[in-house]
Amino acid sequence: MSFLKRLKDRFQPNKEKEAEEQSAEAQHEKLDDGLISIEAFEEWEQEQIGYKFKAGLEKSREKFQNEINELMARYRTVDEDFFEALEEVLISADVGFNTVMELTDELRHVAKVENITDTADLKETIVEKMVEIYERNDDLPETVNIQEQGLTVILVVGVNGVGKTTSIGKLAHKYKQEGKQVMLAAGDTFRAGAINQLKVWGERVDVDVISQSEGSDPAAVMFDAINAAKKRGTDVLICDTAGRLQNKGNLMNELSKMKNVIQKVVPEAPHESLLVLDATTGQNALSQAKAFKEVTDVSGIVLTKLDGTAKGGIVLAIKNELGIPVKFVGLGEQLDDLQEFSAENYVYGLFADMISNAEEIDDSAEDEV
Repeated sequence: MSFLKRLKDRFQPNKEKEAEEQSAEAQHEKLDDGLISIEAFEEWEQEQIGYKFKAGLEKSREKFQNEINELMARYRTVDEDFFEALEEVLISADVGFNTVMELTDELRHVAKVENITDTADLKETIVEKMVEIYERNDDLPETVNIQEQGLTVILVVGVNGVGKTTSIGKLAHKYKQEGKQVMLAAGDTFRAGAINQLKVWGERVDVDVISQSEGSDPAAVMFDAINAAKKRGTDVLICDTAGRLQNKGNLMNELSKMKNVIQKVVPEAPHESLLVLDATTGQNALSQAKAFKEVTDVSGIVLTKLDGTAKGGIVLAIKNELGIPVKFVGLGEQLDDLQEFSAENYVYGLFADMISNAEEIDDSAEDEV
């Protein structure tokens, strides 16, 4: 079975499933009534996530697939001119120069070894290699390190305007929906309105927010929050921080003080340090990631506004060039549009139209045999 066909079978329901009621409420009722198995419900959930990635990556998909199709039409034969043109397409999608060079070098090798001369025959290999490149360095944890027992502390960093507070609110909603007791800590005491903004999110998703007045010492806020979280039996404490990257020394000292206060109560914390980046800023997001990596340990990326850009290739560049996994992506405005990242979900969203045609391609190939 081809790589694209496998993705299609994973994400796209067959005609019988399409005829079923697909609403979340209906599926939960079926599960509660014993009409579907847990396995079938989880399969349905995976399909819904696939739809979210497809919708959220629409701009990137349309631009990228159009450019790939135009490239294949312009260059029928696999040669150096084709690879140079492909490099331009990938770089324009913000895949990142080093990643693009690595990808095209591997494609050159595949074309040579398998004697591929028709550019159309490389389409599927391009998709497959993108997944392979992202999934390298498998020792990097792809999921958030939520503790099975006791308190999990998540530190969230990022410059102003990238959607940091919104991401914190959506993370709080996610973990609360999973049955966890969640608390927020308003550690950004520097930016005007940051504390109130976090309180609004706390009310919206119905979680407690620990705060002090504007201009307070962020470490003091963390002291109050970590002790309150322990006292109330909180499962997940999500801590906001100031995004003053222009003064790296001050930010480094501030984050260090906050961590020291937290570790006096929970020595192994923070369990995650998530950096929020705005996907619409393209290569500037990569620069921010490099800068924050110099200031503090970053265990994962929250990539917001992926639905608002046609250059979704930045995901590959961040992981491959910085060695930081993308753990969440923002695919829309709704509360549940902040989704856990997976390379296959991402590739499905980016190449859904091509994947839809995979079955026909496989069937025609079988007919020729």
